[in-house]
Amino acid sequence: MMTEEERNAIVTIRLQKAKETVLEAKTVFDLGYWRLAANRLYYACYYATSALLIKNGYTAQTHAGVISMLGLHFVKIGIISKEQGKFYGKLFELRQTGDYNDIMMIEETDVQPLIAPAEDYICFLEKLIAQEVV
Repeated sequence: MMTEEERNAIVTIRLQKAKETVLEAKTVFDLGYWRLAANRLYYACYYATSALLIKNGYTAQTHAGVISMLGLHFVKIGIISKEQGKFYGKLFELRQTGDYNDIMMIEETDVQPLIAPAEDYICFLEKLIAQEVV
């Protein structure tokens, strides 16, 4: 069991990783590495989502578990919109496609529209964590 101090330290680290990883995504996007940009966008949002879960005492062992916990504890009760929940799920699917599907290619047009919403998602979760609404 984590102490409150340990939990807060991990949350801070995860939020910092989220912000750094968005910058990585933008950098590799500008270099034309669409698959890698999709991967980094997903992980940026994953770090922020896991920070939200940890802050509120929830743990998940898998990426699918993080999606499930987000839906159960935040989307279902209206703290996070269904659209934001779907957005996070879409990033996960795109990352899965890029990492494991040898046939489908990720293009610039798949990734570019996701950059600003990913930044907004992370900012929103950071505000939720700061407010301690749950």
